[in-house]
Amino acid sequence: MYAVIKTGGKQYKVAKDDVITVEKLAGEPGSSVDIGDVLLVGDDKEQTVGAPLVEGATVAAEVVEQKRDDKIIVFKKKRRKNYRRKNGHRQEVTVLKITDILTGGKKKAAAKKKPAAKKKDEEKPAAAAEEAPSEAEAKTEE
Repeated sequence: MYAVIKTGGKQYKVAKDDVITVEKLAGEPGSSVDIGDVLLVGDDKEQTVGAPLVEGATVAAEVVEQKRDDKIIVFKKKRRKNYRRKNGHRQEVTVLKITDILTGGKKKAAAKKKPAAKKKDEEKPAAAAEEAPSEAEAKTEE
C-alpha cells in the first residue's frame, strides 16, 4: 500500500518503512507524527483519489532526526556593473520514517502503559506512621 501526502508545500509518494526528508516539523527524535494531508491512497489493484484530500486517511510517521540540509550557494551578479553577491543557505529539515498508512478513519493503536504499583506506595506512609509513635515512646521512656 502507498499514499501521496502533502507537507511543507511539496508532495511525497510514501509506503510503509520509507524514510523521507521533509521541511522542518515540530517533534523530538523518536516521537510520532500524524500527517492528515493525504491526497491519494492505493495499492496494486485500486487507488482512491481525494478531492482534494482522502476522507479519514492519515499517515503515521516517526521522527528519526532533526537536521540541517546541505548548503546551497546563492550567487548574484550583474555584468559590467561591478555587482557580485555570494550567500549560503542551509534549510532545516526533518527525517521521517513512515510507520503506517491508515484509511477509513482508523487511529494508530496507542502503546499500553503498565499500571504503577500502588500497594507499595500506600504501605510506605502507613509504615512510617507506625514507626513514628514507637520512636516517641522510646524517647519518653529514656
